[in-house]
Amino acid sequence: MFGEILNGAVLPLSLTVCGIILAFRIKLFRILSPVGFFRDLKSAGTGSGTSPFVSLCTALAGTLGVGNIAGVATAIGSGGAGAVFWMWAGALISTAVKYGEVTLAVKYRRRTKDGYYGGAAYTIRDGLSFMIGPCASKLLGGSFAVLCVVNSLVMGTLIQSNSAAAVTDDGRVRAIICLLLAVGVAAVAISGPGKIGKVTSALIPPLSLVYIGISVYVIASNSAVVPTVFREIFSGAFRFRAAAGGAAGFGIKEAIRFGVTRGIFSNEAGCGTSPTAHAAANVVSPHKQGCFGIFEVIFDTPVLCTLTALVVLIGRLKYGVTGDGGVGDTLFVFGKLAGNPAYFAIGISVFLFAYATVIAQLYYGSVALRYLTRSHAAKATLSIITVAVAAVGGYVEPGVMWSVADTVVGVMTVINVFVLIMLSGTIGKEACQGLEQRIKKRTHD
Repeated sequence: MFGEILNGAVLPLSLTVCGIILAFRIKLFRILSPVGFFRDLKSAGTGSGTSPFVSLCTALAGTLGVGNIAGVATAIGSGGAGAVFWMWAGALISTAVKYGEVTLAVKYRRRTKDGYYGGAAYTIRDGLSFMIGPCASKLLGGSFAVLCVVNSLVMGTLIQSNSAAAVTDDGRVRAIICLLLAVGVAAVAISGPGKIGKVTSALIPPLSLVYIGISVYVIASNSAVVPTVFREIFSGAFRFRAAAGGAAGFGIKEAIRFGVTRGIFSNEAGCGTSPTAHAAANVVSPHKQGCFGIFEVIFDTPVLCTLTALVVLIGRLKYGVTGDGGVGDTLFVFGKLAGNPAYFAIGISVFLFAYATVIAQLYYGSVALRYLTRSHAAKATLSIITVAVAAVGGYVEPGVMWSVADTVVGVMTVINVFVLIMLSGTIGKEACQGLEQRIKKRTHD
């Protein structure tokens, strides 16, 4: 009940308010000016630490894959085709929100001899200290850190393992998939956090290209039904009929709920996890890494999520696919429309996307745990638990799993949105400085 109220009304409303406030504060449409925006993205990092591109790949690893495949299919299954429209609407709002949380993470991060680390918990503690007092800000930051650790195990590991195993109904194959995932996670955990960026930057670009290529092929091969698909998306988003006004209203509510919440699950805007990856970037300007955050949202939802949605909706028209089967339904459509090679290619991609997500979320959880304690034993324990969850995730009931994940992400998002609104002035100042630097550089050139 609490999760339904949180995700059904509170979350979309709070994100919308936050997104509108930040869009005005940061002059979003000036930031999104194509020439200046991509010039900011080309800016290289300086000094030791992780490059902006590697940080982006780690952040994308934490968001792509299962969110784009299982999450989108589930959104359509639960909210109908209209959920896709609300995913787009949520993405537009999410760009300003993502910019804000990434900018703050870079501004309030910590520096070590090897580079940087930070995230929402550190933003809360240091950014809100003068507003609500050091004790209250430290406590709120600690609460968020605990939620982040839980989230890394539930959404970041359990759901990924479950969805990776869902590519098959064979019990032995599912066991092998979970075992391979656990072994891969253990290898990275032993190697240390520095290995995570190298793995994600090696995996994400080629996996994304393969997924985009196969999806575009499926959509192009079925171009005759694409107009019908778009009609379903727009009519489903605003479907009012006099004879069934109550049912229609309920349908729209569900479309908004699942469109926005699954969109958040996919691009993580507002929930405060991916800024942990961006905080490690060796950039001087928080504004420029904030632009990488915007790119993360654009690439994730309007590009990859839309491709998945179109493929699933084509499958619904041709084969009656509902989307309730999550990743299984998506794979079924790819196999039917592009043949067995595409089925196996996407299936392998799901596994590798899931793996990249788990190791990225392990990093998020480790940084959050560092806020709570410097104990090496605690960090080792988190790694061991993550490996164990990855090993058994394929056997967990999906309904319960998604319910817990939605609630945890929802609470994190409400806390983080409150912080973003409170610090909107700081975010606006960083954006103005970044835009002024862009103008000076353009004038100089």
